[in-house]
Amino acid sequence: MTLLVTGATGKLGSKVVDILLKTVPAYQLAVSVRHPEKAEGLRTRGVDVRQGDFDHPESLKTAFAGVERLLIISADGDNETRIPQHKNAVTAAQEAGVKFVAYTSIVNAKNSKNFLAPTHQATEEAILKTGIPYAFLRNNWYLENEIPSIQGVLTGAPWVTSAGTGKVGWAPQQDYAEAAAAVLSHEGHDNTIYELSGKLLTQDELAAAVGTVLGKEVTVQHVDDPTYAQVMKDAGLPDFLIPMLVNIQKDIREATLEIDSDDFEKLLGRPATPVNEALTQIVNTIR
Repeated sequence: MTLLVTGATGKLGSKVVDILLKTVPAYQLAVSVRHPEKAEGLRTRGVDVRQGDFDHPESLKTAFAGVERLLIISADGDNETRIPQHKNAVTAAQEAGVKFVAYTSIVNAKNSKNFLAPTHQATEEAILKTGIPYAFLRNNWYLENEIPSIQGVLTGAPWVTSAGTGKVGWAPQQDYAEAAAAVLSHEGHDNTIYELSGKLLTQDELAAAVGTVLGKEVTVQHVDDPTYAQVMKDAGLPDFLIPMLVNIQKDIREATLEIDSDDFEKLLGRPATPVNEALTQIVNTIR
């Protein structure tokens, strides 16, 4: 049986592959990457490295050949870019005769008003239309997404947010990767949806946890969206990124990530990593 992970040189994909290599023989594992030279380390470990580009469907049909269980990790980019890319991947999976598809989606994807949701809605729908058995891994927010704010706090800046009292089910990427690896490598997940969220916290609660880990008081500065955008601009973030960051704050404020679930425990046999423990790991890598 051949398992294949797309985007295997990315932050999440590389973690998934590392986890799989602890439980699955390397000869059963393949990866599809845009630039195979970046995956030489995996090739030396016995992984079948294949070239596959979501913008070039013909490459995906070849990359997915002989694959029984496939993990499609959502690509980076805006909705207009990602929707056709993901549909290319789904079509290629169907044409290659893949028997099971797992896909990294977003929490509450079907009904979500989150600005990222259209990509995931379209991809889930495309997978359903194929009739291939599936698992939708509806991920909440990566705790690593808050590294810029944590770095700001380390330099003495306040925790700036326009998300109000909206809550997020933050969890570290490692937890999401372990969940994806479990679903890809084990039977019994056909036609299932997993809402993967950590403990729901507000910005104030997360900032307080950061303060506990750092051993210092963290001031939270609540602002409106235009002020938040200006703060991000003044912090040196690129202009193209700022609208996305503002949208994230808005979507948190509007509770699009406020999804409570124990599905991590169903997949991993434990809840998501406690936020203080996960923050300690992050701080130790950036300090």
